[in-house]
Amino acid sequence: MMSFLSSLISGVSLGSVYAIIALGYTMVYGIAKMLNFAHGDVIMVGAYICFCGISYLGLPPILAIILAIITCTVLGVVIEGLAYKPLRSAPSLAVLITAIGVSYFLQNAALLIWKSDPKFFPSIVSFEPVKLFDGQLTVSAVTIVTVLCCIAVMVCLTVFISTSKTGKAMRAVSEDKVAAQLMGINVNFTISVTFAIGSGLAAVAGVLLCSAYPTLIPTTGSMPGIKAFTAAVFGGIGSIPGAMLGGILLGVIETFAKAYISTQFSDAIVFAVLIIVLLIKPTGLLGKKVSEKV
Repeated sequence: MMSFLSSLISGVSLGSVYAIIALGYTMVYGIAKMLNFAHGDVIMVGAYICFCGISYLGLPPILAIILAIITCTVLGVVIEGLAYKPLRSAPSLAVLITAIGVSYFLQNAALLIWKSDPKFFPSIVSFEPVKLFDGQLTVSAVTIVTVLCCIAVMVCLTVFISTSKTGKAMRAVSEDKVAAQLMGINVNFTISVTFAIGSGLAAVAGVLLCSAYPTLIPTTGSMPGIKAFTAAVFGGIGSIPGAMLGGILLGVIETFAKAYISTQFSDAIVFAVLIIVLLIKPTGLLGKKVSEKV
C-alpha cells in the first residue's frame, strides 16, 4: 500500500511539471495555432539561468528563479518576433520547420556556452520532507512545492484569461484573428504576450524539473518537452484544463509503468496510451470538436 501511494505521489509530482510545460504548448497553439517545438529548449535555458544565478552569482534561490523567469520571458518574445512573426501568413509546415530550427539553435548555443558536461543543479527547497503514517511514507519538499506551484499556476492562468482585458483578447484571437483585429485588438501584441507567459512558465518548469532530477545538460528539456506536448494532446490541445489533466495523468501513468511493468518500456507505454485515447477520442480528453465551413 505504501509503495502504491509513493508511486502515486511521485506520478502527480512529475505530472505537475508536465502540466506546467503543457500549458505553454496549449496556450500558443490555442491562440497562435502553431506548435512551438522550441518550448522544451526554453525549459533548458531557464534551468541554466537559475543554475548560474545560484552557483556563479551567489543569488538566493528565489531571486535566481525570478531571473530565470524574466530571461525566458524576454527570450520567448524575441523568438516569436524574429522567427515566427514573419511567418504569420505562411503555411503551417514552414512554421513547424522554423520551430525545429530554433530548437536546434538553442541546444547548440547552450553547448557552446555551458559545454556538454553534466552539472549538478543546487537544491532550491530548504524545508524538511513530510512524513506520513508514522514515517512509512515520506513526501519530499520538492514534490510538495511542485504540486503547489502547478495548482497556483493553473488557478492564476485561469483567472487571468477569464477576467483580464488581455486574457479576453487572447480568447478573441483564438476564436478568430481577423474578427478580433476588426474589433480593435492588437493581434501581434496578444500573440507576443502569449509567448511571454508560456516561456515564463517554461522557466518555472525547468527549475522544478531540475530540482527533482538534478542533472543538468543542454538537452535537459528535450524529452520532458516531448512528453509535455503529448500531455497537451492527451488532454486536448488548446484547452488549459486539458493540459493540466493530461500532464497529471501522463506523469501517473509513466510512474506506475516504471514501478509495476518495466522501466525500459515506460515511455512506450505512455505513447501507447496516447494512441488508444486518440483513437477513441481524437480531440483529446477535454478537447472540443470544431466544425469548419468550407
